[in-house]
Amino acid sequence: MIGQPQVYAALERMGISFDYYEHPEAPTIEIAAQFYRGEGTTLCKNLFFRNHKGNRHYLVIMDSRHDMDIHDMEHRLHQGKLSFASPERLMRHLGVRPGSVSLFALVNDAGHEVTLFVDRRLLEAEKVSFHPNDNRASLVISSADMMRFVEQAGNPYEVLDLY
Repeated sequence: MIGQPQVYAALERMGISFDYYEHPEAPTIEIAAQFYRGEGTTLCKNLFFRNHKGNRHYLVIMDSRHDMDIHDMEHRLHQGKLSFASPERLMRHLGVRPGSVSLFALVNDAGHEVTLFVDRRLLEAEKVSFHPNDNRASLVISSADMMRFVEQAGNPYEVLDLY
């Protein structure tokens, strides 16, 4: 299967089942939507930010059909201006390259340095879809299993209304 072996090992260890789909490389949500599968599945957008000092990093996951108000996030976090993290930071903190950012990248954050923000509406979804840290495949899991993964990953997290 395409994807990082540590993702599949974590899912197995956590007892999380998934549906697996291979597709052409999908580095953006717009491209991924072309290969979207699974009735009742919410395709998730994954955004990786840093604060203005570069000493805090944030992963935001949300429904791909919506946009996030970055200025609202800046006000909520009180960390100053947020910007997308560089490819180098992405690799250092989450072990993935641009276009493959995913909730599952938390398996690579051994120090639990990245704070996760989950949009509350994802909890209402029947199923959610993420790359297995490689944008040539997608995994579909239940939203309950998504939260089980979040809790067991060990990173600080918060569930927010993002839009």
